[in-house]
Amino acid sequence: MTGRSRRTMVCAGALPMLLVGVLCLLRPAFLLSLERSVYDTLARAADHRSPGGRVVIVDVDERSLSALGQWPWRRDLLGQLISNLRNLDASVIALDIMFAEPDRFSDPGIDPDAALAASLSGGRVVLGYGLTFDGTRRASTPCVQHPWGVSVVEPANVRVEQPFFEATSAVCNLPQLTAATDASGFLNAAPDADGILRRVPLLAMFEGRTYPSLALAAVSSATGARDAVLHVVNANAAVLSIGDQDVPLDGKGNMLLRFRGTKGTFAYLSAVDVLQGKTPPDAVRGKVVLVGTTALGTREVVATPLDTLFTGIEVQATVADNLLQRDPYRRPLHAVAIETAIAFGLGGVVLLVVSRLGLLWGWFVSTAAVGLLWGTGVSFMSNVGLFVSPLFPTLGVATGLVGMVVAGFTTERARAERAGEANETSRRLMVQTLLSLTGIRDAETGRHSRRTQRVTRVLAQRLAAHPTYRDFLTPERVELLSNLAPLHDIGKVGVPDRVLNKPGLLTPEEMLEMRQHPRYGRDVIEQAQRAAGVHDDLTLSLAKDIVYTHHEKWDGTGYPEGLHGAEIPIPGRIMALVDVYDAVHTRRLYDAPLSHSDTIALIQKGSGTHFDPAVVEAFLAVADTLHALGDDEDPSSATARANALVSGVGA
Repeated sequence: MTGRSRRTMVCAGALPMLLVGVLCLLRPAFLLSLERSVYDTLARAADHRSPGGRVVIVDVDERSLSALGQWPWRRDLLGQLISNLRNLDASVIALDIMFAEPDRFSDPGIDPDAALAASLSGGRVVLGYGLTFDGTRRASTPCVQHPWGVSVVEPANVRVEQPFFEATSAVCNLPQLTAATDASGFLNAAPDADGILRRVPLLAMFEGRTYPSLALAAVSSATGARDAVLHVVNANAAVLSIGDQDVPLDGKGNMLLRFRGTKGTFAYLSAVDVLQGKTPPDAVRGKVVLVGTTALGTREVVATPLDTLFTGIEVQATVADNLLQRDPYRRPLHAVAIETAIAFGLGGVVLLVVSRLGLLWGWFVSTAAVGLLWGTGVSFMSNVGLFVSPLFPTLGVATGLVGMVVAGFTTERARAERAGEANETSRRLMVQTLLSLTGIRDAETGRHSRRTQRVTRVLAQRLAAHPTYRDFLTPERVELLSNLAPLHDIGKVGVPDRVLNKPGLLTPEEMLEMRQHPRYGRDVIEQAQRAAGVHDDLTLSLAKDIVYTHHEKWDGTGYPEGLHGAEIPIPGRIMALVDVYDAVHTRRLYDAPLSHSDTIALIQKGSGTHFDPAVVEAFLAVADTLHALGDDEDPSSATARANALVSGVGA
C-alpha cells in the first residue's frame, strides 16, 4: 500500500472516531439504551459481594398468610409483630407497607389503628410512604413529616437548578401513625425507561422540604447519622455526606445500586415465626429489619440487571446494605470527560499504528485494547465499585476501523481497476503489435485475423448459452477470446516467405512446413511467458489454446496433435470454425469466396467431423448476424454492431 493510500485510509478512520468523541461529550438520547446495556453487561460480569449480614427481611410470605389469614392483617397484629421485633433487639424496624386508610376490621373495644400507633410509639420504627411525580400539584399534605435538613454546597462555577426530584403530592399514612413515629421515608424506586431498575433516589423534594428514602432513613436511625450535606460536583454528579460517610449520587440524587445477586440473596424470616416467638434472637439483634410482603398477589416485583423478578422489599434491603457497607456503584466525578479522553486517546493510538504498521496491526492493537478496556471495566466494578463505560471508546475504534477498511478497499479497488485498465491496454497493444507483424509478413493474413475477432465474439456469446459451455464461457472469457482471436495465425511469421506467399497450391513438403505455424505460435508465447516470469495467467493460457489447437478437428484428423472431440480445448473448437468461416466466405487466396448460403452448408456438413456439433449449432443460430456484420467495416464499429445484433438474437 502506498503512503498516499495509507494517509487516505487514516483520514477515513479519523472522521468517525472524531464524531464518536463528540457524541461522548453530548450523550445523545438515541444512544442511552446502548449505554444502559453496556452497564448491565458489566454489572452481570462483575463479582457480586455478599450481603453484610446487618440487614434482614421479615416477610409476610405465603406460609404466614396460610397460618394467620389473608392480607392485609389487622393493624393490632402488625403492632404485635413490631413489638416482638423490638423485644428481639432489632436496631431499626422499617416498614415497606403503607397505611393510607383506617383498618377495615372493627371489634368492640379494640381500635387496631390505635394499637398499631401505640406499638410505633415505642421507637426504632421507620414508616414508609409514597411520593407522586405526575406533574399535577395538589393541596398541601400535612401528613408527611420527618423532613431532613440538607445543606447544598455548589462550586462557584456550577449552578444546578434542582439537585433532587420534586414530588407534586404524597400518598400518606394515617396522621396518628405518622405522629407516633420518629422517622419515615418514601418508598419510590422507579425503573429506567427500559423497565430495568439500576438506581434509586435517596432524597426528594416536596413542598420546599427534603425527605429521605425509607432505606436511608432506616440506616440513619441505626447509625445515628443525620447531618446531611450535598456537595454538587456538576450537573451529573454529587456527593451526599452523612456523618463520616460519603455517598456518590447522580445529578438528581440517585444512587447506583450494587445488587448482591438475584432474588433471595438476603436473609429472610417468616412473619409468622416472629409472631409465634420462633425466631432466634441472634437473627434480629442489632440489625436493620425490613418488613414487607412477597406472597403472590401482595408483592411488587421489578427487573434488575441481574434478575427479572426482584421483589420490592429486596430493593430496600439492597439500598440499606449498600449504605451500611459503603460500597454502592459510582461514576467518576468527571466521567464524561474521562470517557471522552479515553475515546480520543485510544482512537489516536489505533490511527498511529495503522499509519505506521498497516491495517492488520491496527486490528490486533484495537482488539487487544478494547478487550483490555472491557476487562478493566469489569475489574473496576468488582473491586472498587467504579463504573467507567467502555461504550464510546469501543464505538470509536469500531467505526474508525470500518471506515479505514472501506477506504482501503475502495482505494485498492480503484488501484486494481486502474491496473486492470492498464493491463487491458497492454493486452490490446500486444495483440495489435503482433497482428501488425503478421500483416507486414502477409497483408491478407492480417486482414483475416482482424475479421476473426468480431466473428469470435458473436459466436462465443451465443455458445455461452449452451449448458456444457456456460461455466467456461463467462463474459470475461468471451471478451478475452475475441481480443485474442487475431493471434491464431501468429505462428505464420516463422513460415518461410516462399511457402507463406506462394500463389498456387502447396506441395506436400510445403504443406508440412505450413502446418508448423501452430507450434511456432505457441513457442513464441511460451518464450515470452518464461522471459516475463508469468505463471498461471488466463490470458496467456487462452492465447496458447487458440494458437496451438485451432487446426484440430473433432474427428481427430487435425493437426498438430490430432486431438479428438472433447480433448480439444474450447478456444480451439471455436477458433477452428471461425477460421474456416472467414477463409471460405471472405478470403480470396486460392479460390473465389463462397456465398453466404454455401458457407453455411459447408460448415453444417463439417459438424461432427471437422467441427464440434455444439459450436456448429451456435453458428447456425448467429449466421445471419455474422452476414449482416459485413467484411470490411471498421473493427471498433463492427464490435459495437456485433454486440447489438447478438443481444437481439437471444439465447
